[in-house]
Amino acid sequence: MKGAWAEALACQHLQAKGYVLLGRNKRTPFGEIDLWMQDGPTYVAVEVKQRSNEAFGSPLEALTPTKYRRIYRSVLYLLGRDDAAVRLEAVLVYGTPRRFRLEHLLLEP
Repeated sequence: MKGAWAEALACQHLQAKGYVLLGRNKRTPFGEIDLWMQDGPTYVAVEVKQRSNEAFGSPLEALTPTKYRRIYRSVLYLLGRDDAAVRLEAVLVYGTPRRFRLEHLLLEP
C-alpha cells in the first residue's frame, strides 16, 4: 500500500499523545476508517491523507463533505449506537518518508 508509511507515522504520532489503537483500516458498508482509536473514554476515527506534492491538491482538499459523511456513518456502524463519545480527526502528511511534515486536525461536523 502506497501510503502505509503515512498511516504508520500518524499512528505513532497519536499513540505518543496517549491514544490507544483499536484497529486499522476498519471496513464498513459505508467506507473505511484508516485508524480507529480511543482517547480516554472517547472513540476517535482518524482519516490519514498523504501527498508527496500538491500537484493533485493538498491532503486537506481530499477531505470532502462526502468523505466526512462516510467516515461518520462508518463510526455509527462500528459502534452500533449513536450515544458514545466520538471525535473525527485527520492526520495530514505532506512529503515523503525521508522528508515530511505532519498536521493533526479535529474535523468539525
